[in-house]
Amino acid sequence: MTVAVELIINQLKQVLLEEQVSTNETVRQLHGKDESHHPMSLPDIVVFPRSTADVSAILKVAHAQRVPVVPFGVGSSLEGNAIPIANGISIDFSEMNAILEVRPEDLLVKVQPGVTRSQLNKELKKHGLQFTVDPGADATLGGMAATNASGTTAVRYGVMRDQVRDLEVVLADGSVIHTGNLAAKSSSGYHLNGLFVGSEGTLGCFTELTLKVYGIPEFVTAGRAVFNTVGDAVSSVTALLQTGISVGRVELVDEASIQQANIYNDTAFSEKPTLFLEFHGNEAGMHADIAFATEIFEDFHCLSVEFEHDNAGRNKLWEARHSLAYAYMHAHPGKKLMSTDVCVPISMLAETILYAREQLNTVGLAGGIVGHVGDGNFHALLMLNPDDAEEQAKADRFNEHIVQYALLRGGTCTGEHGVGIGKMRYQATEHGSSLAVMKSIKIALDPLNIMNPGKIFSL
Repeated sequence: MTVAVELIINQLKQVLLEEQVSTNETVRQLHGKDESHHPMSLPDIVVFPRSTADVSAILKVAHAQRVPVVPFGVGSSLEGNAIPIANGISIDFSEMNAILEVRPEDLLVKVQPGVTRSQLNKELKKHGLQFTVDPGADATLGGMAATNASGTTAVRYGVMRDQVRDLEVVLADGSVIHTGNLAAKSSSGYHLNGLFVGSEGTLGCFTELTLKVYGIPEFVTAGRAVFNTVGDAVSSVTALLQTGISVGRVELVDEASIQQANIYNDTAFSEKPTLFLEFHGNEAGMHADIAFATEIFEDFHCLSVEFEHDNAGRNKLWEARHSLAYAYMHAHPGKKLMSTDVCVPISMLAETILYAREQLNTVGLAGGIVGHVGDGNFHALLMLNPDDAEEQAKADRFNEHIVQYALLRGGTCTGEHGVGIGKMRYQATEHGSSLAVMKSIKIALDPLNIMNPGKIFSL
């Protein structure tokens, strides 16, 4: 341990309890990685704040000593977003996990950043409410806001940015601000909610979030539509959305991924390109929507459509979808999962997915394609040995090809995983001269560049 690190530890212990500051090797290792294939990098110190005042005190110490700070939720990010590549302090928000206020009449909830999605929904269920953003992992809400998380329900309810009404943020110098209010809309001032959501801890630390919630639908029906080709499946979704049918979720799972799901979950789904669907609404309207959707699928050579009307069947269906990453990892022990994440206009989706499948076949790595096809976002799941330079090069080449393909068609290099380390190289291509504006904002709010440095872009 260097003299500088010992000095910082002593200063932190003056503003926090001793048990809130750790240099334990195991604790540091847990905070030096995420779920991505990116290499580990350990923080020098891990701190566990319990209040906004604690976070402010931590940042004041870091600012005075010019020490890097990286916020940490549960480490479920997929682009190295929370890996402290410059070492320094990792701020673990697990002890700031209180649901502060539920406002059923306003359809709002106020939480601390360490609250997880499942924890919140368990509490909201008592009020007949739900929080809709569903990235698959049981991520913290602070982390989900930091990366502008999305997931299976975005086609109906929107992404994380659409749910944020207000944030309490501790800035790099330890000062505390609020970015919004409780009103359903505002034309007052700059849209700071939109700026901070998706900033990946590069502009400040979230200490409270006020979020929109929704009533639990009266009826929910889930189903599977099986097709001969990925192209038919995706094209049918485009037609479905054009009709205005209110779809709760619509997910593509390709043939290779259905095979992995069957093995991992002991299911017997037809091993063909499949749409996993969910409809929300009242009983009469939902039956009409299902009938209309079935007709549309038949126009695109659908082989079969089956619906699950009970909770057990629906849960089994979505467990198969959400566990796909683990299914691939279980089938390829010793390898790491790399998940790509592009989003394109709906009209470009079918051709982009077909291009991705061709490129995946070309590089010869095990993997499949899944996606939130209702909003143009899809992922290729690749298994690789991170210590094998040839496999890593193949994976990087594949990712490069589909990102460039998406950007040329008006898409983005990341629909929901964030930029982190993995997508930094594409920022200039995607944003052009507006990247300079982003850098100016970063410099204005964090002139010492201590907030998660080396993420999104380099200064």
